[in-house]
Formats: sequence, structure tokens, C-alpha cells
Amino acid sequence: MRRNPFDDIEELLDRVSRQVEEGMGAGGLQVPGSVPVDVVDAGEEYLVTADLPGYETDDIELTLSEGTLRLEANREDESKYAEGRYLRRERTRTSANRRIRLPDPVEEESVSAGFEDGVLTVRLPKVSGTDDSKRIDIE
Repeated sequence: MRRNPFDDIEELLDRVSRQVEEGMGAGGLQVPGSVPVDVVDAGEEYLVTADLPGYETDDIELTLSEGTLRLEANREDESKYAEGRYLRRERTRTSANRRIRLPDPVEEESVSAGFEDGVLTVRLPKVSGTDDSKRIDIE
């Protein structure tokens, strides 16, 4: 089976990203705009857990395409203070994203996701499947 040359590039970028995150110290700093995730091989499925505090279910979009889970989260704070003026305003728009390459095919029709208390959990059962893109609804 011929290997996709882009897989090597993606693996290299993942390694560099991990090294950058680890190099930022134990203080829990992360690359801006990146979502901290845990990916567990639980035997019959992959379990992906991502921290998205402050986001709502409608702010998050999950897609699965060609063995890659893509997570994008966007929110905008439209509240304004009637009195006073802003000296600094940095919290109006927030976005985060992450791409996770899965090592094995998954059963796309059986993928499920849940979101509770700022933690997104995605269950991806392992099975041979197609490589078509599928949007994942969050419960």
C-alpha cells in the first residue's frame, strides 16, 4: 500500500507542536488558539477529550474527513457596558481549533460526541470505513 506523502508532513508538524507545547514548561501554557486534547486508544474505539471552557455546543463544529478529526470553536461576546468606557477589550472574539489524525479507520456512522461542563468527548469506534467527510452532531 502506497503511503500518502502528506502523512509524513502532518506527523512532523504534530511532533513540532508537541515539542513547542512541552518546551513552554509545566505551567500549563499552550499554543494560542490550540485546544488541549487527550486521545486514548481504548481498544475498540478512540476516545478524544478536549477542554473548551466558556464555549457552548452551538459554538463548536466537528468534522471527520479522511481519517482526521477537525475541531473548530468560535464565539463572540456581544455584551457591552452601558456605563464607562473600555480601557482594553480583548475578549470579544475567541476561536480555537485542532486537527487530530487517527491512526486507523473508524466507523463514521457510529461516531458520537457529547459536551458537558466545558469538556468535549468524542467516541470514534474502530472499523474499516469510507473516507467521506461527515459532520458530527454534539449532544
